[in-house]
Amino acid sequence: MSARLAAIAESATLAVDAKAKALQAKGEHVIGFGAGEPDFPTPEHIVEAAVKAARDPKAHRYTPAAGLPALRDAIAAKTKRDSGFECAPSQVLVTVGGKYAVFVAFAALCDPGDEVICPAPYWTTYPEAIALAGGVPKVVDTTEETEFKVTIEQLERAKTPRTKVLLFVSPDNPSGAVYSREETIAIGKWAAQNDIWVVTDEIYEHLTYGGHQFHSMPTLVPEIADRCVIVNGVAKTYAMTGWRVGWMIGPADVMKAAINFQSHTTSNVSNVAQYAALAALTGGLDDVARMRTAFERRGNLMHDMLTQIPGVTCMKPQGAFYCFPNFGGLLHRSIGGVTADNTMQLADLVLDQAKVAFVPGEAFGAPRYARFSFALGDDDLREGISRLANLVAR
Repeated sequence: MSARLAAIAESATLAVDAKAKALQAKGEHVIGFGAGEPDFPTPEHIVEAAVKAARDPKAHRYTPAAGLPALRDAIAAKTKRDSGFECAPSQVLVTVGGKYAVFVAFAALCDPGDEVICPAPYWTTYPEAIALAGGVPKVVDTTEETEFKVTIEQLERAKTPRTKVLLFVSPDNPSGAVYSREETIAIGKWAAQNDIWVVTDEIYEHLTYGGHQFHSMPTLVPEIADRCVIVNGVAKTYAMTGWRVGWMIGPADVMKAAINFQSHTTSNVSNVAQYAALAALTGGLDDVARMRTAFERRGNLMHDMLTQIPGVTCMKPQGAFYCFPNFGGLLHRSIGGVTADNTMQLADLVLDQAKVAFVPGEAFGAPRYARFSFALGDDDLREGISRLANLVAR
């Protein structure tokens, strides 16, 4: 086996979800807070568009590697509508999910040894995608005291002559943090002044809560537009995780290389899924608003329940659909007769004794923390956190 692939770590979020489902298959009532996917069905008009496409012989053939022209047009229009960033359809590449857009972005930008500043906590895939592209993740730690946001001072300390890219994610997975307008501008200007590329992941753009708002960096800082790649997709916004449609937007030369790369790897995305995505992007945001309202209610409920557990602190989620509690106060003590020295051990303990699954913070470069998705029904949410609280209290 090649050393490059042998070095890839298993996706912790998918591993936790698989372990929970394996126990469920044995008849255990496991409540899983692991996978980051909405529990809502895909809106009906999107499903109907896919059914219609499946019956159309045009969708049975190869289509352009960059994506259906109508979908690329719709992505460009949607990007201007939702974030104010204007791009040509030719700057859009439709990918097999947002995860592949992340991989292609780093493949297009990184030469061997190029450093990518990667604030932690980070989504588990980012460091792997950077490393597979030949880049070197330069991790910058953040904590709940700074609302899991990186500062200009930290970026300045992390910068070296090898720094090529800054990864910027807001709303953030796993922390739920959302950068303010002022913070986004400051970081964008810092990147521009230092001739550093920005890869900005905007997949949770529609999921912000309270007074927090999403801001697209290349819109607020136009001078970075020629050194910025946007990745996004329909998965989180439209409850379409299984449809596998994402996209990448960037400068013309980068996109030409990215499209060439995709033409030799995945060819085109499933046409049925592309027509479904087209219906999603052109069908309005009413369903999105309803889901967002439910997520906000659930996030507030989960936050309240977690912070009532002795030894647990947690920032109130600002966006996405995750709580990211600090479980440091639960370590090195007996819980159900067993002691956990880190959150990986704690996750196994809780799954074994309470049949509750969550993702340990080590997977996100944040030991002592844990990620809990609140994209599940209210009853399961209450039951799951109650089980955790009862186990800790024993």
